[in-house]
Amino acid sequence: MATVFSAQKTNSLATPAVMNQANELGGRIRVAHGTYEASSLSSGDVIEMFNLPDGARLLTGSLAHDALGGSTTLSVGYAAHNTAAGVAVSAAATAYKGAASSASAGKNDILATLALGSGSELDADGTGVPITVTLGGAAATGTIELTIMYAVD
Repeated sequence: MATVFSAQKTNSLATPAVMNQANELGGRIRVAHGTYEASSLSSGDVIEMFNLPDGARLLTGSLAHDALGGSTTLSVGYAAHNTAAGVAVSAAATAYKGAASSASAGKNDILATLALGSGSELDADGTGVPITVTLGGAAATGTIELTIMYAVD
């Protein structure tokens, strides 16, 4: 049976030691929380909930909502933005959670897998990355709440 080390543990064992990023080891957890009160929000409408800063390491999050109406869905992603180097990034409505039914009240994990951004580090200019919730299916009425925990320092 072998013992292997993460990249961060390997850094700390190196001679001389290699410093890990604060968002990987010893960083402070921060929270971003946004709410939106939908009133006949149309299918395809995008809600920008908040912006997250450059270098934020995405840890976990949740999407909570009222029963928004039959055939409604919500997804979580980001709006178009620029990287710190000024490169344009296209919007990705389902980057952090694919469309899921919001016909009944519920609370769902986002950033739930590596493919859905768990542990990813954001690359953004000074305005940050606009995090979005997108409505699909039908018109919606009710409260939508998004929370993301992340580390930067």
